[in-house]
Amino acid sequence: MKLIFGGAFQGKLEYAKKNFDIKSVHDCGAGVSSEASGTEPDFSKDAVCALEKFVLRCVRDGKEAADFFRENKEKWQDKVLIMTDVSQGIVPMDADLRAFREMNGRLMLYLASEAEEVIRVFCGIGKKVK
Repeated sequence: MKLIFGGAFQGKLEYAKKNFDIKSVHDCGAGVSSEASGTEPDFSKDAVCALEKFVLRCVRDGKEAADFFRENKEKWQDKVLIMTDVSQGIVPMDADLRAFREMNGRLMLYLASEAEEVIRVFCGIGKKVK
């Protein structure tokens, strides 16, 4: 598995498409407003992006996102997973959004430990972290 992460609107998906053989993508945030929760990842696709939207759904449903990935490990081992790093900036006052930041971080830690390659994208430029 390859994990690509970075800030919002930094070209993560475009980087993945340009550098990896991606023919199909599941967007966990497709058709969802920024206030709504994201859809469950579809691991039948080559890549899954906007995993942070799925994490927000998990917070609101009282589930742990990393547990979902542990339980479905065999399904995403050959995928490209893309998520936004939300750990920077001002800590939100809203309790759900603080929990979201923490859970997103836990998922990133887990996925990075399992990944064969970890890439941070900033301004469309990827830097291999692992």
